Order: sequence, then structure tokens, then C-alpha cells
Amino acid sequence: MDILRAHQAPLPEHPGSWLGSAREDAAVVPWRLRVRLADRPGALARIAIRLADLECNILGLTVLPIPGGVLDEIVVRPATGLTRDLLAEAIRTEDCECLGITDADVHELVDVAAASLAAARRAVADPAGLADAVRAVLAADIVTVVPAEEGNPGRDEGGHRTVLPAPDGRVLVARRNWAPFAQLELARAGALLALLDAVRADLSRPAVATCADGATIVLREGRPADADAVLALHGRCSAATLFERYHTGTRSIPRRRLHRLLVPPRGRSLLAVCGRDVLGIGQLIPTAEPGVAELSLLVEDAWQRNGVGTALLRRLAALAVALGHRQLVANCLPGHDGVHRTAVRAGLAAVPGGDGGLRLPL
Repeated sequence: MDILRAHQAPLPEHPGSWLGSAREDAAVVPWRLRVRLADRPGALARIAIRLADLECNILGLTVLPIPGGVLDEIVVRPATGLTRDLLAEAIRTEDCECLGITDADVHELVDVAAASLAAARRAVADPAGLADAVRAVLAADIVTVVPAEEGNPGRDEGGHRTVLPAPDGRVLVARRNWAPFAQLELARAGALLALLDAVRADLSRPAVATCADGATIVLREGRPADADAVLALHGRCSAATLFERYHTGTRSIPRRRLHRLLVPPRGRSLLAVCGRDVLGIGQLIPTAEPGVAELSLLVEDAWQRNGVGTALLRRLAALAVALGHRQLVANCLPGHDGVHRTAVRAGLAAVPGGDGGLRLPL
């Protein structure tokens, strides 16, 4: 230890009064430092000794490999009166670069892998909190969700800004002023988003449901090849059922509209299928209101009150949550309470909307 100290550069000049009062003080807010070191033996030891000279107590350490060296994130409890400028200057005297210093919360001092998994769990349970989960993984100052055309991924602001993909053609814009993002951190965020994509893809796969009479149906996403089966579904529906769905006196659906039903713009369709027949169809379409999607359902008369609509709505609600929606809206005609009854059976609360429709919080 004495040999190492003999080779240290002298401490930078500073008012000496703070050293006399330096002590372990629980009221002092911890600091998070990002220090770029050369990848050679003894570099971290010299930084640790210099921090000890400044009466800083090291609370946590994370090593982030970077090209040409390593990036150490060190959480310290500074001595009372120590300034950030003085600490950064002391680090520079050891031929290291202090990339940034910010306040830290000792409650966040957990294993990085455990913290990332906790953020992933929160995002799976509440997809609407995706931005908060990414912010936690990146230790970012702010993460916002914007349309893809507003992302401007080429603008990285010296590594202090990054753009990541989000569901529904949007992007996440993350910023951190106190230190640039490291590649390893961006890889963690990418892994989180890949995991959430896998969760959403799993919900998109076919699922089996059992009706009240014991019949088994398959719930799956619609595709253009289902056009004839969906056209036949409309042919088996009564005028009253079609009127409740489309709010017009149509007796059939034009073929040019079938593709839009099965592949709605920015939305999803879900079919209830038994054998080769499509028994019902539901749609989920994002609205202009953030976090809100419009819901629609159509079930042929012979299968109504048998659980088909309930199964469709329950699956659509789960898919909506996975896509980050917090609420569903349904346009209903006055005196028609079919969607309300279906929502109650699906376990959803139905709240009257100001426009006469229903709002279903998720």
C-alpha cells in the first residue's frame, strides 16, 4: 500500500477545512461516478486509494467493458464539504477520465442483473410502463415515447441520447446528461425490448377456449386468407347483429372492406374459429388518445351467449395490455348492452363514456 501511495500524484489544491470535518454522514447524498480507466493492472486500485484519501466511502462498483479500456461506475458516499469538481480533478491526476457525477440512491444499489430482471418483470406486468423500465435499465434521466418519424436516430448528442424501437411503430428516446450511454447498457435495453417482443408474439399465437356448451374454439389473429370465411360469417349474421356492429342497415360486407377488417391499419384482428368456420371476429385499433384502443366485436347469432364474445374480449384485452394500452373504448348504440354484458363476463369494468360508448380500463 505504501509503495502505491509513493507513486501517486499530489492531491489538487483545495481549501483544507473540509478534511477536518470529513466523516461517515448518513445525511450526505451518495454520488454515482463514471470513470474511464486504461485496462491495465493497478488502475482501479489507484482510484480506490485516491477516493480513500478524499474520505469517500465506496458503496458499489460496476465494470463496463468499452473499446480500448474499461468504464467503472462507482457509487460513493462523499465526505462532507467535498465538491464534485475537486473529486473529478483528483481522478484526472491518476490519468483517468471522469465522464460524469450525479446523485445516487442507496436503495438502487443492487446487482445489475437483478435490477434489469426486476425492470423486465415490471414491463411484462404493465406494458404501459415500458418507458420507466427502459429508464431504469439505462439509468437515464428521461425516456419518452414518440412517433418513429420524430425519433431522429442519427442525433446521438455525443452518446448522451439514444433511440430504441417501441411497439406500434413508435420509438423510445432516452437521454442522460451526466454521462454518455455505454454500449453494454444499450445491449441490456435491447435485450429487454427483445424479451417484451417475445411476450407480445406469444400472445399473438393461437389459443384454445372452451364455450359454455363444451365446444372448443381457437382464437387466432386474422389474415388475408380468411377473407372468404369472414364473408361467410357475415352472411350467417342477422340484420340486427350486423346493425349492432356497424350501426348501419348493411346485410353484407363489401369484399373491398374484408382486408381492412382482417388487417386493420396499426391494429389487430382476432378470429374465433371452429373447424373451418369463423364464428366471430374482434378488432383492436389504436386511437388518437395515447394508451387507448378502440374495440369492436361480431359473433354470429347461433354462437351468441355461449362464451365466444367473452373469450374474444378477454384475449383482446390481454393483447391490448401487451401492446401498452391502458384502456379500451367501444362505440355502442343506445339501448344495446351486449358489449357491457360481455365485458362483465370477461372480468372487465365497464364505465360509460361521455360519447355514449363504453370505456374499459385495463
